[in-house]
Amino acid sequence: MKTNVKTSPLMREKGLSGRGRLLVKCPDRPGIVAAISKFLADHGANIIESSQYSSDPEGGTFFIRTEFDCPNLADKQAGMENDFKELAHTFVMDYQFTYAEDRKRTAIFASKEPHCLLELLWEWQSGDLPTDIVLVISNHEEARGMVEALGIPFYYTPANKDIRKQVEQEQIELLKEHNIDLIVLARYMQILTPEFVSTFPNQIINIHHSFLPAFVGARPYERAYDRGVKLIGATSHYVTNDLDEGPIIEQDIERVNHRNHVVDLKKIGRSIERRVLARAVKWHLEDRVIVHENKTIVFH
Repeated sequence: MKTNVKTSPLMREKGLSGRGRLLVKCPDRPGIVAAISKFLADHGANIIESSQYSSDPEGGTFFIRTEFDCPNLADKQAGMENDFKELAHTFVMDYQFTYAEDRKRTAIFASKEPHCLLELLWEWQSGDLPTDIVLVISNHEEARGMVEALGIPFYYTPANKDIRKQVEQEQIELLKEHNIDLIVLARYMQILTPEFVSTFPNQIINIHHSFLPAFVGARPYERAYDRGVKLIGATSHYVTNDLDEGPIIEQDIERVNHRNHVVDLKKIGRSIERRVLARAVKWHLEDRVIVHENKTIVFH
């Protein structure tokens, strides 16, 4: 079931009805780019952006993201995807077609700290996140007003380790009911169970400070200050069952010095977290990320 969600007036991109994307991962060998280009040309598609990478031209893995424009694409999608199977078989491709008109449906999970949630809502309002934010789930009530003011449903689901599995089952049912494509943990301060993570493989994006593994656990900024760190940062990654060790999408840092006290470090850290998470989410929504083993290839 799809719900009617208020969409930012700036969010609806124009002229994307013929825009498609093709992501490919396969063993590297000569002729891959030529074959993909010929296939798209034969189907009346014009390539407007193409990025590629090989882990090793001799026996490595080849990755390519191709964005194309094709008149009447909606009518051609099924035939194009069916015709591509032969080419994919020839080159042993793992591939995915996506279409700009098929906007991903996003759920945001948040706790008390609102800075990452607010950044995503602002990016969405300004038209820089091509998605429908279908709902926000939080284990605290603080963000309800700012979320509902934008016409986005807000769900309060109290969570702690004693009722975690029960709460997560309710959350999974809610996410499936709303056909969610992407889950963003915007400083959601709860550990997800393996059952939850396995339900949404490479569909959950998290953000955390980049002190790891030096300052694992509580009060990282206080301990970083005591240690006299000179760099702080943030990391956004896909969530796996290895805590905070999933494939990294984006990172950033800023220099600090002895004049920066704990409150300064936290303020700088929040700023980095906001922009790193927003970039990672945007690249995912634009199909710029290919996951390979425990790494990502990001074409941006």
